[in-house]
Amino acid sequence: MSLDKKEEEWDKISEEVSPVINYQNCSWQKTAGLLFSEYICLAIMSFPWSYSVLGLIPGLILTVGISLTCLYTGCIITDYCITYPGITSVCDVGQHIFWNSRFVWYATAVMFICNNTLISALHVLVGAKYFSTITDNFDGGKIYVCQIAFAVLSGFICFLFSLPRTFSSMSAVAYVSAGTMFVAVVLSMAFAGVQSHPAGYDGTPVEWNLWPAKGTTFVQGMSAMLNIVYTFVGQITYPSFISQMKKPKEFKKALWVVTLCELITFALAGSVVYVYVGNKYMTAPAFGSLVGNYKKIAYSFALPTILFLGSLYSNVTSQWIFLMIFREGNKNREDHTVLGWSVWIGLNAFIWVIAFVIAEVIPFFSDLLSLMSSLFDCWFGFVFWGVAFFRLRKHQYPKTGFWQLFKEADWLTKIEFFINIVLIVMGIYIMGPGLYAVVQSIILSYQSGAYGHPFECTPSVV
Repeated sequence: MSLDKKEEEWDKISEEVSPVINYQNCSWQKTAGLLFSEYICLAIMSFPWSYSVLGLIPGLILTVGISLTCLYTGCIITDYCITYPGITSVCDVGQHIFWNSRFVWYATAVMFICNNTLISALHVLVGAKYFSTITDNFDGGKIYVCQIAFAVLSGFICFLFSLPRTFSSMSAVAYVSAGTMFVAVVLSMAFAGVQSHPAGYDGTPVEWNLWPAKGTTFVQGMSAMLNIVYTFVGQITYPSFISQMKKPKEFKKALWVVTLCELITFALAGSVVYVYVGNKYMTAPAFGSLVGNYKKIAYSFALPTILFLGSLYSNVTSQWIFLMIFREGNKNREDHTVLGWSVWIGLNAFIWVIAFVIAEVIPFFSDLLSLMSSLFDCWFGFVFWGVAFFRLRKHQYPKTGFWQLFKEADWLTKIEFFINIVLIVMGIYIMGPGLYAVVQSIILSYQSGAYGHPFECTPSVV
C-alpha cells in the first residue's frame, strides 16, 4: 500500500472519533513550534565552547554535517511512522525495527524515560543557576538563599508548564520559548562584540583558533563533538509528535523549516561568540563569558526556554505513560475527569521530583550534555534510523534479499545504503569511545575541583 493511501486512512480514523481531548489535532505549523522550542534552546550556548576545543573550521563542518544527518533521519522517521500508523512513540519504533522484540521495547522505554528525565533535570540545574546569576549583587537586602531553593523554584515552574494534555496546547508557548531564546542568542553575539573584555579577563589577549589547539586531547575533542550532537539530536520526540498531527506526512515541512533556521543560528552563535570571547575565557553555557548586566540581560531572555523545554520533554514522557494507562476509548483519556487529571498531574509531579534529585546529584552542564549524547543519542540519533531505512526497503520488497535489493537499486539508493551503514557505525562509535571520553572528562573535572558536591548549599545574596 502506498504512503498516500495510508495517509488517507489516518485522516479517516482521526475524523471518525472526536473526543473532548483530541490527541490528533496538531498542524504542521504547531509542530514546527514544538521543534523550534526543542532546538532553539540553551544548548546553543555550548557551541562556542565546542568550537574553542575543536577549532572554528572543524566545528562548523561538524555543525553542518550533523544537522543534515538529523534532517535525513527525520525524513526516514516520517516515512516509517506513516507506513506503520500504529507507531506512537520511539519505543514502538524500537520494537518494530528489531523484529518485534518485546525486550527491545522495554529497553527503549528505559532509555526514553531516562533521556527525557535527564533533560528535565538539566533545566532544573540551569534554572537554578539563572536565578542565582540574576540575583547576584542585587541592590537589595542581604538575605542569603541556598541555591537548592532556586532549584526547587525552577522545578516547580517547569512542572506547571508541563501540565497541558496535548502538544497542540503547548505550541503557542513553544513559539514564545523559541523566540525569546533566539533574542538571547542574538544579544549574546552582540554583547560579546561590544563588551570591553570577557568575564574573568586577566590581561591575556583574546585568542581563537581555526583548528584544534596543540595538545587537545581525545577526551576534550569527543566531549565537544558530543555537545554538538546533543543539540541536534531530537529525534526521540518525532514519533510522538507525528502521532498527534492531523496530517503526519506534513511533518517534513516542519522539519525542513526548522533545520534551515537552526543550522544558521547554531553556526552564527558558535562562531561569533567564540571569536570575541576566545579560548581562555570560554564557559558553557557562554552566558558566563559575558560581563555584568550584559550577562543578566541575555540570560533573562533565555528564561522561557529554560523553563519550557524541560517541560516539553516531561510532557512527552507523561503522555506516553498516561496513554498506556488509559487506552483508546477510555473516558479518563479523552475527557476531563477527576481520575484522569489526578493521574496526569501525579505523573508530571513525580517526574519533576526525580529531575530535581538528578539536578542536585549531577551538578554540571557541558558534561551532562555529552553524557546524554553518548548514552542515548547514539541510538535515537543514528542506529535506530539506519536500521529503519533497511526495514522500509524490506517492507517495499518483502520477497527480495538485501544483497539483491542493493544490486538492483539505482545509484542514488545505493548511496543511501552506504549512508545508513555509516549512521549505524557512528551510533556505535558514540556509544563506545564517546562514553569513555565523557566519563574521563567528568572524573578529571571533579579532580580539578570544577564541580561542587551533591546537594551542596551554595548561598546567593538576594
